[in-house]
Amino acid sequence: MAEEIGLESRVLEFVQGKPILILTWTGTQPHLRSIILNSHTDVVPVFEEFWTYPPFSAHKDKDGNIYARGTQDMKSVTIQYLEAVRELKAEGLRLTHWTVELYYLFDEEIGGHTGMEILAEHPEFRALNPGITLDEGLASPSDEFNVFYAEKCVWWITVHCRGDPGHGSRFIENTAASKLNSVINSFLEFREKEKKRLQSNPRLTLGDVTTVNMTKVNGGVSCNVIPTEMSATFDLRIPPTVNLKEFEAQLEGWCRAAGDQVTWEYHQKCMNQRMTTPDNSNPWWKAFSDPCKELGLKLKPEIFPAATDSRYIRTAGFDALGFSPMNNTPILLHDHNEYLNESVFLRGIEIYKRILPSLASVPPLDGEH
Repeated sequence: MAEEIGLESRVLEFVQGKPILILTWTGTQPHLRSIILNSHTDVVPVFEEFWTYPPFSAHKDKDGNIYARGTQDMKSVTIQYLEAVRELKAEGLRLTHWTVELYYLFDEEIGGHTGMEILAEHPEFRALNPGITLDEGLASPSDEFNVFYAEKCVWWITVHCRGDPGHGSRFIENTAASKLNSVINSFLEFREKEKKRLQSNPRLTLGDVTTVNMTKVNGGVSCNVIPTEMSATFDLRIPPTVNLKEFEAQLEGWCRAAGDQVTWEYHQKCMNQRMTTPDNSNPWWKAFSDPCKELGLKLKPEIFPAATDSRYIRTAGFDALGFSPMNNTPILLHDHNEYLNESVFLRGIEIYKRILPSLASVPPLDGEH
């Protein structure tokens, strides 16, 4: 396909059996920074019994809705990148300045640890000195198009509580359960406060508040034995506007307040809060948003409420925007009956056909010739 379109191709393999495909459309000044179109080819599992149509059949119904796992996350965008490039090249467009690189990675859904996390720090990636990376966004149920300029920090923490054991018929003091109850209450009370803050302020989005969810509870060996140890695991997604040191102190204070023999461990603890500036002081934002405005698109800059491969790119010091041109579409990523309407998909190709030449026309930045 790359040869058919007229793109150079190469494969990087940092982990055996896990190749990263890179397609290149070279600009007129290849020494300048690159524009990265990033996508992942993996999808999450399905529960086929809950789907109306086979989840890998790409069935199109009478309304033009295409049902398949990955239609929103993110095979649609992957194809839109490729088809936009194909059509632009067929129309004879030559990139004014910048080179466009299309990246196809394989493990975003399981954390990107053997893909973009490694690639973003690799000398070959840094040698490209990316100017801007476009990556996945989310569908929008409204007429607006979300554009994500930052992502939340993901913290996964397990709190372990140890206490005195005993027979289930007695009022044992200093139990693991009483300590865990204190911890759980602290986390979930904070969760409720953040939920109410979001609900009471129409200007806030999910990306502006900290979400907390208890995802695991463990402990006990028998119905009549008070356990020596119990634990709970929490998934926290923290906006980049939060002071992480202060938040960490608050969180660990809840654990200490539960009593002695309470410990905690972080399974994931992102501390990078780098954001891409979403206004015209950033030439990449201007080059992205101007053609969108010309097309009449209503852009809504937001903080992404979860995590994508973009977090590794921003951590490496480069700008990234998350954008999936899917408005008037229910958010169904990872859900049963994930679908995208054919007309929305085809319009997305036209949108990228306007965005890519604009990005490639950004004049050389300061210090670049």
